[in-house]
Amino acid sequence: MLDPRVADELPGGVDPAVLAELAHSSASALVERARRTAAEDPELVQRLLTLVETEGLEVVASLWAQAPADSLPGALWRVYLLREWVRRDPHTVSERYKLGITREQVAEVVAGAERPPGPQEMLQLADSVLSGLYTGELDVALERAAAFARILTTGGAMDADWIDDTEPARGAQVTRQAAQLLTMAEGLERAAALWRAGTLS
Repeated sequence: MLDPRVADELPGGVDPAVLAELAHSSASALVERARRTAAEDPELVQRLLTLVETEGLEVVASLWAQAPADSLPGALWRVYLLREWVRRDPHTVSERYKLGITREQVAEVVAGAERPPGPQEMLQLADSVLSGLYTGELDVALERAAAFARILTTGGAMDADWIDDTEPARGAQVTRQAAQLLTMAEGLERAAALWRAGTLS
């Protein structure tokens, strides 16, 4: 990965086309190698699972965050971002997941969390979805991530309605977050369809 500090020191910054090429080539290489060697090298999958913890969210973001949602680097970034939120705040995620599954029964089946969905189950689901990108059917992992995001969208919207009564500013923030999760879910669904069609890059 191109170190952000090195990038900042380059005259005129980094050409966006170069960054886009780096994003796509690194994502493709990562996924291809992991899928080819995961069975023989389980430690590789574990290292990829904890990529954000070891490299830092900003380093991963510097390479993949600007990629379109329906591209391989964009999809990877969004799944890592979702896992990082779960890792940092599993209690909030589990509460919103519980709210969301009351209205998103189909998405609950696709996401595949254990019941009852507490904080530990949310962490296990996030890890399972992310590792599925490297060890299972990539489109299935993307659809699971999308379903997870849809459930959290619904749970967040319900939570925002209740928060609005007493804390309007916070309610608006939760509503914006729910809207962002919906956009994420839609992008991941498109990425899954493109992977099945053989055109996700």
